[in-house]
Amino acid sequence: MARVAIIMGSTSDLPVMQQAIDVLKELGVPTEVDIVSAHRTPEKMFEFGKQAHERGIQVIIAGAGGAAHLPGMVASLSPLPVIGVPVKSSNSIDGWDSVLSILQMPGGVPVATVALDGAKNAGILAAQIIGASDPEVLKRIIAYKEGLKEKVIKGAQQVKK
Repeated sequence: MARVAIIMGSTSDLPVMQQAIDVLKELGVPTEVDIVSAHRTPEKMFEFGKQAHERGIQVIIAGAGGAAHLPGMVASLSPLPVIGVPVKSSNSIDGWDSVLSILQMPGGVPVATVALDGAKNAGILAAQIIGASDPEVLKRIIAYKEGLKEKVIKGAQQVKK
């Protein structure tokens, strides 16, 4: 059963959102992936937002470019934590419109927002949220972060040579 849902507004967002899919797979967190457009399939978005928690989803990662309404609209419908990924798309103004659309949510409708095209961090954050109550996922997060540390140490040693 999927624990994290990764949704995006269109297939053009997939190259960015693939980073979240890949890191969650690496961390052993089951995911489901779908295209849910806030503007082109609003009925699907409403159904998804209202029912995700009933299907065992624990965290939603929503990526969107341009006007980027998907993360906020899903957050308004769901009791689950939503992580928004602003995507620099072809109809985006250097990505800032996407960042601000996701970041500037009204009180009562939070969306955790990562950097522009920062889907990898969204995946890691989703795993950390799940790891707060799942010791096995927490162990994998700890190992992942240890691996990051080791990579930096090896890089530093190579630079000194």
